[in-house]
Amino acid sequence: MRQVTDSGRIRRFMSELGAAAKRDVRVYFTGGATAVLIGWRTMTIDVDIKILPVEDDELLKAMRSLKETLQINVEFASPDHFIPPLSGWEERSLFVAKEGKISFYHYDLYAQALAKIERGHQQDLEDVREMLGRRLVDSKKLMNYYQQIEPQLYRYPAVDPTTFRHAVEELIQSER
Repeated sequence: MRQVTDSGRIRRFMSELGAAAKRDVRVYFTGGATAVLIGWRTMTIDVDIKILPVEDDELLKAMRSLKETLQINVEFASPDHFIPPLSGWEERSLFVAKEGKISFYHYDLYAQALAKIERGHQQDLEDVREMLGRRLVDSKKLMNYYQQIEPQLYRYPAVDPTTFRHAVEELIQSER
């Protein structure tokens, strides 16, 4: 059984994965990994990532080995699995570090916040409240980004636009 992951274990994952990379790659952290590295949580169960470009078989094989060696859960999960990608998400992604040929980022916090609101899990909503409270995301911009993706929600059949909009508005109102 894998262990919960703290910032030290995530940093070791970054270092060892960076050492295995043979070409330039970007890795975007989402979810609990972002929360742990920025500091509002001390641990996470999964290290959720998105890799670009993803077609690096050697890196994927190294990751499988690292998961076992470090006893961590690594999952390919990002906001664009749950909601439409927000325009400009890459430019808003926060740089974390460069290890070898890998540049690590936090996936755009606005996209993370919206995906967390859509999922609606208690921990996700607490994470969004932390992002708002720490002024990592702005409530007005968050609503604007929701409005930008709302016309594309038909591409995500599991998402009910009315319920999603209500959840965004309710969370923003509760933080005022």
